[in-house]
Amino acid sequence: MLTPSEAARTILEHVAPLGVLRRPLREALGLVLAEDVVSPIDLPAWDNSAMDGYATRATDVRGAVAERPVRLRVVETVPAGRFPQKTVGPGEATRIFTGAPLPAGADGVIRQEDTEALDGGEVAVKDARDAGKNLRRRGEDIKRGDLVLSAGTELGPAQLGVLASIAHATPLVRPAPRVAFMGSGDEIVDVDRAAEILAGRKVATSNSYTLFGMIRRAGAVPIDLGVARDTRESLREHLAGAGDADLLVTTAGVSVGEHDLMRQVLTELGCEIKLWRIRMRPGAPVGFGVLDGKPWIGLPGNPVSTMVTFELFVRPAIRKMLGHPLPFRRTVPVSVGEPITLGPRLRHFLRAVVSPQAGDGADGSSSALVARLTGPQGSGILTSMARANALLIVPEDRPSVAPGETLRALVLDDPYHVAEAPF
Repeated sequence: MLTPSEAARTILEHVAPLGVLRRPLREALGLVLAEDVVSPIDLPAWDNSAMDGYATRATDVRGAVAERPVRLRVVETVPAGRFPQKTVGPGEATRIFTGAPLPAGADGVIRQEDTEALDGGEVAVKDARDAGKNLRRRGEDIKRGDLVLSAGTELGPAQLGVLASIAHATPLVRPAPRVAFMGSGDEIVDVDRAAEILAGRKVATSNSYTLFGMIRRAGAVPIDLGVARDTRESLREHLAGAGDADLLVTTAGVSVGEHDLMRQVLTELGCEIKLWRIRMRPGAPVGFGVLDGKPWIGLPGNPVSTMVTFELFVRPAIRKMLGHPLPFRRTVPVSVGEPITLGPRLRHFLRAVVSPQAGDGADGSSSALVARLTGPQGSGILTSMARANALLIVPEDRPSVAPGETLRALVLDDPYHVAEAPF
């Protein structure tokens, strides 16, 4: 059996980023840029006002106070969207609004609150605090020729705004992978058969809903193939629905029981199996192979095992397909908050809550993190995942851990990622 990090490396060696295409900005949110973007313009394109007020020369307004205001002649009014036609000379000002280009001759904007409009086309400046201020200089955000965004950048709201500001309307990106997923088992039904579930005659397909959510959260498009029966014919029928997908994910049927037929059916269909078991708990029976050029990842059927192995192996594969250069979440050091005793000498991924350790510093602040388990850690106890914000990693050579010892934890939803599997 491979270690978890060896298995992750094996999977990613057979997963490639998807091909590139151009998408309109409104369709590119969450996708990964596949090109370096260089600005064709300065941004702002001209010196402009950061305030509603009056464009002036600093030499004219310095020393102005409410008791001795400076009177200036207003030569024109320039709203945003129009360009000034007149130069501001000695003793003159231009009425200006936020975003409007600064007229020649002016070197600052006095905010409207520090002025008073007078009869006869004049204005009184009653405070000189803004002399030479309240300007947005040409190119202070972006200069022409600057690298604005580099390939590998995920396009969030701010990045879309930056691209729009330089009129880069159709960025080159990698599309969201289409991930087909399915479960199997004669006892598994969907929630539309609630009466049988509540009567204890059938088991709800919780994995279908957790996988749907995790695939969407990872940035991919989920394609639900349903739940197959424990027969070769049913498995073949459901697997046939993955033809247009970029990645196939299955749950259950990957262990060694007489009803665990997934490996046999996939082998019959021509799947080249690359790995089958991993030295970890939960989630040892994980399969990976390539079927008709499409990666397949087979996850265990127990709900917690499904979610843990998705986080460790499927999510990084999706990120690589998207074009992310850093597919794996990082791990962070944590102090163990309770005694832990384990069974088999496997690498364990325990569901935990990681939080700052109260009162660690002299001022009551803390930079240390402490991890506490969410309760019983059975692979069928889905609430242990629902309560967790991290996976506490216990190496295989640690059958027990004392409170206060330092381990590493993979924090779920941590935005920071790394290039190699840290587990």
